[in-house]
Amino acid sequence: MKVEIWSDVVCPFCYIGKRKFEKALGEFAHRAEVQIEWKSFELTPDFVPVPGESIHASLAKKKGVPEAEGRRMNNYMTQTAKEVGLDYQFDKAIPANTFLAHQLIHFGAQHGRQDATKERLFAAYYLEGRDLNSVDTLTNLAAEIGLDAEAVRQALLAGTYAEAVRRDEYEAQQIQVRGVPFFVFEDKYAVSGAQPSEVFAQVLDTVWQEAHPKAQPVVLANGPACGPKAATSRGRRRP
Repeated sequence: MKVEIWSDVVCPFCYIGKRKFEKALGEFAHRAEVQIEWKSFELTPDFVPVPGESIHASLAKKKGVPEAEGRRMNNYMTQTAKEVGLDYQFDKAIPANTFLAHQLIHFGAQHGRQDATKERLFAAYYLEGRDLNSVDTLTNLAAEIGLDAEAVRQALLAGTYAEAVRRDEYEAQQIQVRGVPFFVFEDKYAVSGAQPSEVFAQVLDTVWQEAHPKAQPVVLANGPACGPKAATSRGRRRP
């Protein structure tokens, strides 16, 4: 079963959605046969980081609200993240343009480490306050999960995977992705948002059963046989 997930590494619901989906997948009987592909989606592709600006101020500016409201929204997300075991550290977070990070995820995919790359970037941003705008930071993060640091650096500086990111984003436009996370199962069914794990579990079961229907036996010959006794109109069975 193929599952494609559009998300951004600076989307707080995306990390939460990843955890909820992982819980459902961990309990899915056919999890070994599920292939996950992370797809690029930039929430603010034209974002230019301001050195020293807090994530609260950056969010407030984006939403057009006072900084105190930006902090309140982030505090709400912190509490929501705790429900799935994530300890968001917004006071450490460094606002980032994620174009380079998405290129790194594609690099990871080419080397069989896409999910590990995605997870490392999420943790770096939300839990550790690492600067995802920095090629040096991204190179170090890649090395931490076993990727070739120098190859990563060269790929990021050359924009080797820039077009791959743009293709993902174009595809998102074609299928009308309006928000992330956005999950697509077998190119047929979509789930939008960080849904409860029970929802993901139901979708996994439904999609699997549709793709692997139980065969109905074909009767090749009919003959004398015993069957259930028919009931009479008084509710008693005939002898």
